[in-house]
Amino acid sequence: MGEKESSLSERWPVLPADEWADTLETFHLWTQVVGKMRMAQGPWLNHSWGVTLYVTSRGLTTGTVPHGDEAFEIHFDLVEHELVIETSAGGRETLELRDRPVADFCAAVLESMERLEMPVSIGPMPSEIAGAIRFDEDTVHHVYEPEQARLMWRSWLASERVMSAFRASYVGKSSPAHLYWGGFDLAIYRYSGRTAPPHPGSAPNYPREVNREAYSHELSGAGFWLGNRDQPVPAYFAYAYPAPEGIAEAQVRPDAAGWDEAAGFFALPYEAVRTATDPDAALMAFLESTYEAAAELGGWDREALEARPPMGPDWWRERIRG
Repeated sequence: MGEKESSLSERWPVLPADEWADTLETFHLWTQVVGKMRMAQGPWLNHSWGVTLYVTSRGLTTGTVPHGDEAFEIHFDLVEHELVIETSAGGRETLELRDRPVADFCAAVLESMERLEMPVSIGPMPSEIAGAIRFDEDTVHHVYEPEQARLMWRSWLASERVMSAFRASYVGKSSPAHLYWGGFDLAIYRYSGRTAPPHPGSAPNYPREVNREAYSHELSGAGFWLGNRDQPVPAYFAYAYPAPEGIAEAQVRPDAAGWDEAAGFFALPYEAVRTATDPDAALMAFLESTYEAAAELGGWDREALEARPPMGPDWWRERIRG
């Protein structure tokens, strides 16, 4: 394998989706424990933006979370495979990421916060998971395979890079590319500025009013889902709410993308992106074309909402070098 091919395979890795269900389920629940700690302490931001996790150069983080006059940050380091908790008061604790039940992980993290004198109380039930077990009673989910978790992160890292570049061309309201630990998807949203009708959807342990607030305004969204035990097919998705008439028939790019009638959104297999000649360009084409379908059919004011830098997307770099 040449240097270019080797680099590409690391940037866009093969994902062992048929093998990683146990690790995926355990790690998903661990992120919920940590995400609920951010949710318990931080201010509420529209559309649940204040509870998500962010992709970093080494894994996932809560970002800075307020705790009284101080603050903490929790980082899943998926290079060294440890959970790192740091506080503004100078405290620091680490927890090895290894095979361990969710109940043990939850107890260890909360005990660490107690020792750091930043106690946090979280709700005991996982969100958006059917048949879920309380965190403090879950001894079923306990598998953590480090290399599988690292590959999850590498796929998030690649996806987040393209999603963030996509966000840069929009001057309307838009979200960062962040990980929603409920559905365990990395997603980004653009908004038209208009309100939307009440959303009818719901999920286990996910209050209807929270879901309605998440979809309170007209949007075009896209994301990346790692799959699950029943559907081990990592894929990108894109949709609009409310869905404008005719969106299912819209032509989107690349050729591997299409409308999934059962799911009600556009889908693009991760493998189609990974094996493309230019994976970044393939994903960008999907993000741009699905947004364009939503915006055109939905009658968005694209002239006002889209950024058109006078000298290309990197025009500002030359301006600040001096």
